[in-house]
Amino acid sequence: MSQIDIRSFLRHQPLFQELSDSQLSALVPCTHEVRGQKGQIIFQKGDPCEGMYLVVYGRVKLSISSAQGAEKVIEIIHPGQSFAEAVMFLGKPCPVMAQFLEDGLLLQVEARSIFAAIARDAAFAHRLLAGLSLRLHGLVRDVERYSVENALQRVIGYLLQGEDHPGQPNRVVTLPVNKNLIASRLNLTPETFSRVLHQLSDAGLVAVNGREITLIDMNRLADFGSVAG
Repeated sequence: MSQIDIRSFLRHQPLFQELSDSQLSALVPCTHEVRGQKGQIIFQKGDPCEGMYLVVYGRVKLSISSAQGAEKVIEIIHPGQSFAEAVMFLGKPCPVMAQFLEDGLLLQVEARSIFAAIARDAAFAHRLLAGLSLRLHGLVRDVERYSVENALQRVIGYLLQGEDHPGQPNRVVTLPVNKNLIASRLNLTPETFSRVLHQLSDAGLVAVNGREITLIDMNRLADFGSVAG
């Protein structure tokens, strides 16, 4: 992709779309392209955080590693989403590593320009806080699931997430990343994740074809998770 129109991209992001033309123009000189290839590190844990990031295309993995080298995926950021806002406000080193999962393009918006926009527009501050609150709510929900749900319930919950029409008989879920990453995101080992998919397949609830998983009967699938609890 050639150089993008930063102003136009920001204008179409929910976080920035209500800013005035002058406020948006003030962000553009402080917004920089960050291009990377699959596997490239964006920042390491402990690096200073100098702004927030928006994903134009590609996917980004946020993760931490133990002293033994085991990796835990905290979040997978998709196109149109943002990350590093909370750390930017804290003014502390990054608590996670960020890495391109595929060739991608980010926009880094410098912290000083975000702070200036907040000072000029209370509504912008409210939208930013709303986004941070949604992310916090998601992380709390994850901790709750890891504490009270078994492996089967976590996988079923992941497959059914975002389902707005529970009455429809089936749908196809395409895993956005490889199964190992999804397993880590669900706080499961890859072997456990695969075993649960086999269990659901044997029960006639899903059909697995690589990254495509057909949910054969979503109502039965949801009930299966409830009974398992």
